[in-house]
Amino acid sequence: MKTALEGNLIFMVIEYLGILSCGLSGGLAAVRKGYDIIAILLVSWISALGGGVVRDVLLGQVPPSGITDKGSVIVTLASGLVVAVAHPEISRMTWSMLVTDAMALGSFAVNGTAKALMCGTGGMTAIFMGMATALVGGLLRDILLNQVPAVIQDQHWYALPSLIGCLLTLASTRAQQHGLYPARVDMILDLAIVALVVVLRIISVKFDIVVPGAVNRHSARLPLSDAQLARAIRHLMRGRSNISVTIKHTDEDPNTKKSR
Repeated sequence: MKTALEGNLIFMVIEYLGILSCGLSGGLAAVRKGYDIIAILLVSWISALGGGVVRDVLLGQVPPSGITDKGSVIVTLASGLVVAVAHPEISRMTWSMLVTDAMALGSFAVNGTAKALMCGTGGMTAIFMGMATALVGGLLRDILLNQVPAVIQDQHWYALPSLIGCLLTLASTRAQQHGLYPARVDMILDLAIVALVVVLRIISVKFDIVVPGAVNRHSARLPLSDAQLARAIRHLMRGRSNISVTIKHTDEDPNTKKSR
């Protein structure tokens, strides 16, 4: 089952660029591990199409598009072959890889959410399917390579832009279903959502904007009351007196102790 936006030439170009980028990044990770060409091709395929395969299996769309879509499979295998030969040059294309990877993040999130909605799922399920399409391929790649998954390790906006893309896709699809605008506008909105995801991801990396972590409770403690402060001082002084007594007994001359 294909979504309406999969017939959009511009969207298909963006998605194939994303597949190419994911395949290159997966193959590059396998090259750095010293794996052979078969392993490089396998990791490239999993990195690029693994999320879509998981999505299709969960939606009951079998066989999944990751093995039936000839264009996607060819692009993925080609990316693995390219990185096996040109990995020194590709590893230096940091910003180009970042942009195309962000394109993959956005297009996969939009496409996964839209496909789930076409299968009749609820909004929450569709969002999970969109997130799975965008993130699970890289997650499986890192697990296979015995690495901390990028979705966990990367503190820059990674999962957050894809979540925003899924939510906006759900909102635009529901609005189109209620006749608020025609299907042609829906395709334009999908492209705009992908562009927004790309911009958010790039801004996060460019300006080092990270997702906040756990609250530092030591710095967030309330000041002590007067009674608590007095008890703390008494406890501290009592501990110091015990230490001084111990030191005094330890420092006594053994000969003096015997004469006593």
